[in-house]
Amino acid sequence: MDWSYHSAEELTAALRAGEVTSVELTDEAIARIERDDKAINAICVPDFDRARDAARDADRARDRGEDRPLLGIPVTVKESYNIAGLPTTWGMPQHRDFLPAEDAVQVSRLKDAGAVVLGKTNVPLGLQDVQSFNEIYGTTNNPWDHGRTPGGSSGGSSAALAAGFGALSIGSDIGGSLRTPAHFCGIYAHKPTVELVPTRGSVPPAVPAWPVASDLAVVGPMARTARDLTLLLDVMAGPDPLTHGVAYELALPPARHERLGDFRVLVLDEHPFIPTGTAVRAGVQRVADALADGGAHVERHSALLPSLAESALIYTQLWFAGVGARFPAETYEQLRGLAAGLGADDQGLDAARLRGLVSSHRDWADANNRRELHRQGWRRFFAEFDAVVCPITPTPAFPHDHEPDSMKRRLDIDGVAYPYLDQLVWAGLATMPGLPATAVPTGLSPEGLPVGVQLIGPMYEDRTPLRLAELLEQEIGGFQAPKREADNGGS
Repeated sequence: MDWSYHSAEELTAALRAGEVTSVELTDEAIARIERDDKAINAICVPDFDRARDAARDADRARDRGEDRPLLGIPVTVKESYNIAGLPTTWGMPQHRDFLPAEDAVQVSRLKDAGAVVLGKTNVPLGLQDVQSFNEIYGTTNNPWDHGRTPGGSSGGSSAALAAGFGALSIGSDIGGSLRTPAHFCGIYAHKPTVELVPTRGSVPPAVPAWPVASDLAVVGPMARTARDLTLLLDVMAGPDPLTHGVAYELALPPARHERLGDFRVLVLDEHPFIPTGTAVRAGVQRVADALADGGAHVERHSALLPSLAESALIYTQLWFAGVGARFPAETYEQLRGLAAGLGADDQGLDAARLRGLVSSHRDWADANNRRELHRQGWRRFFAEFDAVVCPITPTPAFPHDHEPDSMKRRLDIDGVAYPYLDQLVWAGLATMPGLPATAVPTGLSPEGLPVGVQLIGPMYEDRTPLRLAELLEQEIGGFQAPKREADNGGS
C-alpha cells in the first residue's frame, strides 16, 4: 500500500492498528523523495540516516505502549529552523557552512511529539520572496507545473507536501509565507495569532537563538488536511518556557461553531490596491457558494470592516521598518534622502515601502498606534462576524521570475502587469493586526493550477477558522495530488 498521500491522522490510526510501522513509512517517504525530488528540489537538506534511527525509536516506543501525538509520523522542516547538526543558511551563500548547536524550539516540540524529521525544505534568499530559489540549493519547482514557483518563503515545504514527501511540515509567515505556498500548491496552512507559537531558533544563521517576540512574523503548521493543521498546531502552540511560559499556560478557546450553518462570514474579493484575477475570484466564489448552501450567514459588505487601504499601508510601513533597520548606515542615509522627496499626498504602496525603510522609532510608534486602532476595529467586527473569506494573492502560481531587483518584476493578472510586491496586500490583511488565518484549497484554475483562499478569524480564536476549514473541506473537497511526470508526460 502507498501511504505517501495519507494524512497524519490516518497514518497515526494505521500505526496504532499495526497496519504499518514507522520504519516502513519513513523508507517509503525517502524512496519517494529520491525518485521524484530531482525534478522538484523541495528537500534541500536531507537527514535520512537520523530519520531512519528516529523511526526505529518510534516503533520501539509504540511497542512499549507509548502514544504521542506525532509518534512515527514523517515530517519536514523549513530550512530556516535550526536543527542541530544540519546547516541553517536562509539561502545566504556566506552562511553555507553554519551549523547550529541546538534545535529550534519547534523542532524540539516535533521530536518530543514523536515526529520523524526527514530533512529541511528550500527557501528564498533571506526568506524574502514569494518564490523559493537561492544560490546554495537552487530553485524549487511547483509539483503541479515545474515551470512555476511553489511560492515562498515556505515553498519547499508546500512543494514537499504536494509531492507526498512526508505528512506534515512547519514554516513561517510575515508576507504570506505559509499561506501563499499553500495556495500555489493546493495544500493547507495556518498562520497563527501573533506570538501564539514561539519562534526561538527560527533565526538567521549565526544570530543567537534567543526568545524574541516579533510584531508581525509567526511560525506555523502546513498539512494536506485541515484536521492535520489542528493536530500540528496543538503540538506547536504554547508559550516559550524561557519567557511567557514562566507564568502562563495555553488555553485556546474552542471554535465558535461546529456546524457550517451557524457561521457568520464576510466574503471579499476586491482590494483597492490590486485587482483579483479571474481564477482566484472563482475560487472565492466557490467558497461563498458552499457557505450559502450550508446555511451560513454570508455578507459581501460590512461597515465594520477596517479600511483595506489603510491596513495595507500600515502593514507595509511596519514590515519595511524591520527590513530597513538591518541596512548599512550608508544605504539607510541614501534612502532617507529619497524618502524626503516624497510628497505628503503620495500614499501609494511604493511610498509606504520607502517610508518604512527609513522609519524612526517615532514613525514606527505612530504606525503601531494606528495598528492598535485597527485591532479594536477587528474586535468590533468579530462581534458580528466569525470569519472573513478572501484571496491570499491575486493569481495562481506564476512562472519562475529570477530578476534580482524585485521592484522591476511584474505580476500578470489577467493579461495586465502590476508591481510584483503589491500582491502582498492580501496577506498583510491578517498579518498587520496579528490575526489567525487558515489557507484552504478551493479547486483548480482553468489551467489546472491550485487555487486557495484564506479564512481570517478573531485574535486568539485560531480554532474558529481551523474548524471552518474542516467544514469547507467536507463541502468542496480539499487536497488533490498532482500527477507525476511519468503519469502525464511532463509539466
